[in-house]
Amino acid sequence: MIRPSVKEQLHPRNRLRGGYDFARLLAGSPGLRSFVADNAYGDLSIDYANPDAVKALNQALLKDAYGIGNWDIPAGYLCPPIPGRSDYVHYLADLPGIAKGAHVLDIGTGASCIYPLIGAAEYGWRFVGSEIDLAALQWARKAVAANPSVPNLIECRLQRSPLACFDGVVKPGETFDLSMCNPPFHASAEAAAEGTRRKHRNLGRGRSSAPVLNFGGQAGELWCDGGELGFIRRMIAESAGRPGLCRWFTTLVSKSAHLPAVDRALEAAGARDVQTVDMAQGQKRSRIVAWTFRRS
Repeated sequence: MIRPSVKEQLHPRNRLRGGYDFARLLAGSPGLRSFVADNAYGDLSIDYANPDAVKALNQALLKDAYGIGNWDIPAGYLCPPIPGRSDYVHYLADLPGIAKGAHVLDIGTGASCIYPLIGAAEYGWRFVGSEIDLAALQWARKAVAANPSVPNLIECRLQRSPLACFDGVVKPGETFDLSMCNPPFHASAEAAAEGTRRKHRNLGRGRSSAPVLNFGGQAGELWCDGGELGFIRRMIAESAGRPGLCRWFTTLVSKSAHLPAVDRALEAAGARDVQTVDMAQGQKRSRIVAWTFRRS
């Protein structure tokens, strides 16, 4: 059986669809050099279990692909894989009625502010990024201010309620073309820790090694009351109370087993159109669910 490559899996407009050109990345980001070596197949790569290597790779990718030359995150915070994050942005651009210059709400933008940075650089979208963690919010604002091409396109706002997606963030009369969200995956800190250990084993570090948070993550990034499904159900209920807020409400859904419950919640909420988009990067599978209350 021939397995599809990353190049074949990613969105056709994804700038990283051809894989990582490490020679090019090293030329533009010399700081990456200390983390790059030949892998078992004789190709240049990094140790993906090393959080410093993952961050250095992200910095090089953002600079090379999107012109984001000043980006950093504090230790322990989520360090997102750039190709998959880019795919979410590209698939949203394919939704009906979405054009360049769209107004987007990113729910839980994180210290990385990754979706606004990519969306502003790629499509000129205007973003509001919400965040419940004050330290993460400050880092997101720092990243925006440090990159001259995007400051006028991105505003980061504090969300004071961990149970709200739109209330407390959206200004009176404000509307959006899109909302987007990467919900916390786990329902508890214990479940998140086990997920980290499992990922650590998958990276070949074995059961006896101390787990390393190669991609990091804090409470609001990795777990919340009710986990992913609970968060999405709350978002759907809140969207039904403000149906005109967004042309399209969207969220990532990591677990395919959650889709039937999400579909039932959207039907009960009165969504007029629901679209599900499958995404893949390597062995990782995810999907976007988008819904609207507007008539076609």
